[in-house]
Formats: sequence, structure tokens, C-alpha cells
Amino acid sequence: MEHIVTSNPYFGVFVLFVMTFGAFTATTIVARLASRALARKDSEKIKLSVYECGPEITKQPNRISPQFYLFALLFLLFDVEIVFMFPWAVDFKLLGWFGFAEMLIFILLLTIGFVYAWKKGALEWHSIK
Repeated sequence: MEHIVTSNPYFGVFVLFVMTFGAFTATTIVARLASRALARKDSEKIKLSVYECGPEITKQPNRISPQFYLFALLFLLFDVEIVFMFPWAVDFKLLGWFGFAEMLIFILLLTIGFVYAWKKGALEWHSIK
């Protein structure tokens, strides 16, 4: 008599997922510990030294506009939502009119979100001054 859990066709996928998560976690921890142990702590002086006859290096604050992050997040949001359309297109005949109506509502919501982001200026590219 087979056990119900091991006879499930997705049991192997679950085991691989758990093993991958464990390997990823272990690799991340080992890499962090190794980098902290092997890193040179006094390299800041070398990075700030003048190379040959170059200009004196001054530290500048890292100023990255939040507009870049907003633009990237909007791209990911709309990209992932568009990916949801592919399974719908594959099963279009199976879903019938109900699936068609659902996709029209989905596209309407996407359009409302796009127009909202556009009106708020989230898609405008601003330069850093």
C-alpha cells in the first residue's frame, strides 16, 4: 500500500523545492561569512588615493532618483500582468464567453492603472540635477 503523500505526482517537485531553498539559504550564509572573513577592511585609503596625475577624489552622496525605482516597479507590475494573458490565450476556446469577459475586465483594470500612473507623472523621465 502506497502512502498518500509519496504517491502524489507533485511530491518530487515539492522535495526539489525544499532542497533548492535549503541549498540557496546555505550558500547565502556561507558566502556572507566568507566575504566578511576575507574582506580587506583598510581598502578605503587606496580607493580614495590619487591615481597618477588624476584629480583629487571627493566623496559624493549616492543620489539615485526614486523615479528610477518607480519606473522599474511599474515595468515589473505591467510585465507580470501581461504574462497572465498567455495561459488565457492558450485556453481561450475552453473558457468561452466567461473567460473573454474576465479578460476584458482584467484589461480594463490594467488600462485604469496605466492611465493613473501616466496622469500622476510616474512615466515621465526626470534628470538628476
